[in-house]
Amino acid sequence: QVQLVESGGGLVQAGDSLRLSCTASGLTFSAYSMGWFRQAPGKEREFVAAISTQGAYTYYTDSVKGRFTITRDNAKRTMYLQMNNLKPEDTALYYCAADKTTAQAMSNRKGSGMDYWGKGTLVTVSS
Repeated sequence: QVQLVESGGGLVQAGDSLRLSCTASGLTFSAYSMGWFRQAPGKEREFVAAISTQGAYTYYTDSVKGRFTITRDNAKRTMYLQMNNLKPEDTALYYCAADKTTAQAMSNRKGSGMDYWGKGTLVTVSS
């Protein structure tokens, strides 16, 4: 049984940092592109960042470029999202996803159609 478990969310103030983690089990982690998506209240789920199987390639939505960094540790079966200079508009439920497609393709999926999803971790940024 495949499980993706997110952690690290919380309530922070604007300008603060958080690091999200996503730990996988039940799949060959290094064979999957991994990504972060988010869904704000009243909005559709959207792409945030993706990373290729060995971590060589990363993709970001424009609104987080320069503030968020996606990384992965295949030995630990874990993906991370370092989020700096958080803004109130970053408030959302953050999901991790795994897919056999390329990381670039994940960036075009707009929050749907991944092979596996986690249940999400909530990030709330106060102004």
